Amino acid sequence: MRTPTVATAALCLAWALVLVPAFPQGHSSPGTGPPKSPGASHGSRCGDESLNDTDTLRRCADDGAFDAVALDEKGRMLFFKGDEVWKGSHGRPEPINATWPELGSGPVDAAFRIHHKSSSVHDSLYLFQGEQVWVYTDGKLCSGYPRAIGDEFKGVPGHLDSAVECHPEECQAEGIIFFKGSDVYWYDLSTGQLKQRAWMQVGNCSAALRWLERYYCFQGLRFLRFNPLSGDVPPHRHPRDSFICCPGRGHGHAAHHNATFHAPMDRCSGLPLQAFASDDKGRLYAFRQGYYFRLDSRRDGWHAWPLSHTWAGLEGEVDATFIWENFMYIIQGSQVSIYREDQGHALVQGYPKGLQEELGILGADAAFTCPGSPLLYVIQGSSMQQVD
Repeated sequence: MRTPTVATAALCLAWALVLVPAFPQGHSSPGTGPPKSPGASHGSRCGDESLNDTDTLRRCADDGAFDAVALDEKGRMLFFKGDEVWKGSHGRPEPINATWPELGSGPVDAAFRIHHKSSSVHDSLYLFQGEQVWVYTDGKLCSGYPRAIGDEFKGVPGHLDSAVECHPEECQAEGIIFFKGSDVYWYDLSTGQLKQRAWMQVGNCSAALRWLERYYCFQGLRFLRFNPLSGDVPPHRHPRDSFICCPGRGHGHAAHHNATFHAPMDRCSGLPLQAFASDDKGRLYAFRQGYYFRLDSRRDGWHAWPLSHTWAGLEGEVDATFIWENFMYIIQGSQVSIYREDQGHALVQGYPKGLQEELGILGADAAFTCPGSPLLYVIQGSSMQQVD
């Protein structure tokens, strides 16, 4: 451990801080601020929804589930039901064939926005109906479609219940998860191999969705969040509490009117962000009071998540964090926890450990690394030191 030169420290510190101004904590000018989250979550407020409104009644009805849910290439959340689609968490539905005329009438069995290494395929919208699949890029039907599902994804059955894309950093490979009844299938886009998953808790999904690194299975009028690797799930919730705007619903509904309660979860509340971290995949995290934000998710919306939703067992405030060779180091007081970013944020066995034992320091107010350098820069109080 040694003191860095002023020039080196200044250069790296400038690089680290350049991440911050792009995401202001204060108010945005009209028309320039970030979009609201597509769901009825911490990232957006639904406003005044009235059950006297016919469209609200249909969207929030207890007599049926959505047939499919997906994000489009603009980050809008699409809710398919019968012959109609809602674009976003509130407002009026539109006929499905008004946007996708080649599809004809509904219902849509399954839908997803694909994540693919090929730029010509990436972000295309896949719509499934019966034995066929339609693929749209920039709102236009791709050449050669519709085609049989089995020709597009060998071995995958028709008349699906739902499907969801799986990103490699969360699933260890690029692929699709298909649901039909209680059967769950994993299709590897790189190898073309199809495997069946023995998931006891996940199945019978009327719709499925990936949003902001999280995977959801809608089961009628409820949904569950699941781990795409293990199939583990936390308690069920209701779509009207998180994804669509309904009168008197929403997690923390009453608390949305309490500015003090809501402030830590509001990006623009003015409360300080306590730590930042970025990785080579372009993911940018900000931490505040037991919550974190993905600041690179502008297209798909914003949301504040509890730390434990992504990093198992992690609670409380984060003092400093940095990412080194696909490992995220999270410093809290005199301890450090290390998580594998390439394995779904899995906690490394044996952690947390003492900060002095692991890094030879007593504490940290901030920490960062420089691209291509093996050095870690740690700021505590008015001093900065480097760790090799």
